[in-house]
Amino acid sequence: MLDETPDTPDWWLLRLGRKLRRRQGQLEEWWRYYSGEPPLPELPSNAQQAFVDFQRKSRTNFCQLISNASVHRLFALGVTGPDGEPDDRASRWWQANRLDSRQKLVFRAAMSQATGYMMVGPHPRRVEENGRPSPLITPEHPRECIVEYDPETGEPYVGLKAIHNSIDGYGYAWVLYDDTRFPYKTKERCGTRLPWGPDSWDYVGPSDNGEPHDLGMMQLVEFARMPDLGEEPSPEFAGVMDIQDRVNMGILNRMAASRYSGFRQKWIKGHKFAKKVDPVTGLMTVEQPFVPSPSAIWASEGENAQFGQLDATDLSGFLKEHASDVRDMLILSQTPAYYYAGDLINISADTINALDILHVAKIREHIAAFGEAFEDVMSLAAAQAGVPEDYTEAEVRWANPAHISLAIKADAATKLKSIGYPLDVIAEEMGETPSRVRRITAGAASQALLAASLLPAPAPAATAGNLPDVGQAGTLNG
Repeated sequence: MLDETPDTPDWWLLRLGRKLRRRQGQLEEWWRYYSGEPPLPELPSNAQQAFVDFQRKSRTNFCQLISNASVHRLFALGVTGPDGEPDDRASRWWQANRLDSRQKLVFRAAMSQATGYMMVGPHPRRVEENGRPSPLITPEHPRECIVEYDPETGEPYVGLKAIHNSIDGYGYAWVLYDDTRFPYKTKERCGTRLPWGPDSWDYVGPSDNGEPHDLGMMQLVEFARMPDLGEEPSPEFAGVMDIQDRVNMGILNRMAASRYSGFRQKWIKGHKFAKKVDPVTGLMTVEQPFVPSPSAIWASEGENAQFGQLDATDLSGFLKEHASDVRDMLILSQTPAYYYAGDLINISADTINALDILHVAKIREHIAAFGEAFEDVMSLAAAQAGVPEDYTEAEVRWANPAHISLAIKADAATKLKSIGYPLDVIAEEMGETPSRVRRITAGAASQALLAASLLPAPAPAATAGNLPDVGQAGTLNG
């Protein structure tokens, strides 16, 4: 039985575990919207089962578009030191942990499910020059991780990582502090939905004091998507989920109208239908000789029989409604309108930049928040590697989120060079990574040195010893 005394590792295990379970439903709802499986538009209960397949075709996933539009603009190039110079150690950790690609996993989790996480620990195989294990940086999913913040300072106070091991069938969890972590294991095999009762877990640490570490920070770093003050973070499409439902309902209505327009309702009058009694039920039924078919010919012996069909449904109103709803989604989520081109034809670069203003501003807010999280990750990596330098002032370099053509970049670089900007700063403005900035400056320096060595030797300066002989050549005036 676990100890439920407040602020003990056992108490935090149950508290955060239950909190993790409570948000599973919300995370699953967000994931369904992000993955294109929102709730089906409702129909009358007696017809719902018959139209499930028809309803499924009405879903159009704009939530994923909105999320990925931000993910595509977020790219951290690397880490430099406080002086702006590339840091060899940070670059090595960055490349060894494949952060160029893994950062996208964290950003996508944050955009689609409000938060993403990175965890730093000792690498099982790589070792630093000083003998300490190299840092292992892994992306973590919000289904498995959660962080509690100190209400007074707002700083991370305690975290939890909980997983289901599909190999042995047990659940494993770690309560994480700044200097210690406490491991737990479920008493019995369980499913992916972990149990959070006080008698469901056993503490499996080496001692009652947990597993100490010297990182100085909690190993789990949260990448929260732009939370409002005092509010929980939400996904990128949180403000337009109702409109997504409205879009799907409008598409369903249009599909129904289109379907009945494709098989236009027909009528006949002046025809005498044959009737018969159903031998099973005893009810009088009407025979239907007019069955729609591409090869069928309808004929009636009635003297005044007439055939006709109802007018086709005008779908233009449905299409205008759809376009209006989609524009509302893009505007409210600050996603560029050219993602849904519509009437945008042959637009200029200036128009694209104007349409991008709100989106780029939103991305820069994400960069500010995620940059702080990356700095914490690199500080943890330095602590794990035993590096004495302080990485709290390290700078994360980000690619420019605005779409700028290469010609415009080159023109800006030329103007910066003309007013005296150094080459390394210009290369940074061009969006180069710290390692490429170093290569560019080193290559430019070597080329300049080579060009200088190929210049002809300067002529010797005139001295008193090599002036012309006045007596032999006459006067200097001639």
